[in-house]
Amino acid sequence: MILASLQASEWLPGDAIPSEMELAARYAVSQGTVRKAIDELAAQNLLVRRQGKGTFVATHQEEDFQYRFLRLEPDSGHKLHLKSHFLACENLKSDVLIARLLKLKVGDCVIRIDRVQSSDGRPIVFEEIWLPEGRFKGLTLEALNAWPGPMYAFYECEYATHMVRAEEKIKAVLANSELAKHLQVSEGAALLSVERVAFTYGNKPVEIRRARYDTSDQHYDNKLN
Repeated sequence: MILASLQASEWLPGDAIPSEMELAARYAVSQGTVRKAIDELAAQNLLVRRQGKGTFVATHQEEDFQYRFLRLEPDSGHKLHLKSHFLACENLKSDVLIARLLKLKVGDCVIRIDRVQSSDGRPIVFEEIWLPEGRFKGLTLEALNAWPGPMYAFYECEYATHMVRAEEKIKAVLANSELAKHLQVSEGAALLSVERVAFTYGNKPVEIRRARYDTSDQHYDNKLN
């Protein structure tokens, strides 16, 4: 019930949802049922409870949620601050793999983006990103480089697309000449490869991201429950 309203964009990221009493009356269920549904959605990071203020749709624009899919942490223990520089944004025809992961037809148009992320002036992440062109029409390199915040917040604000979950595959790789150039490391240096598919509501895949991390001074931190 509540999830269906989120999927229909009735409440946008950052919006407050109605009170438990209002939702109970709307859906003709008990407040206990509504509370349980909200608890489940909050556990999935789709909703956020704020003491004394109500319940809000989670947004990647909030500091606590900006980088919730990023597991890279400095060895120093300091907070990681990344600065993005987008290198390319072009329209391509999807190949078999990209089409399968994004649930498109082979040959459907996709947007390919290259990005370097730096920390304290040092490049530590090189990413290749693929998006379905139909959902992200008009996306340009200039718009990406002009955006000051996280990329997922950009998707929310400009394309009404909220990333709600992601699947990742991780392995060690060696830097080829291109990666060595982008990350300013030696060719053959050890890197961490993280391949991600991110999903919006309705379990729809809307982004593929292939990242290469220089983990000389960083590590991948994942807390398992």
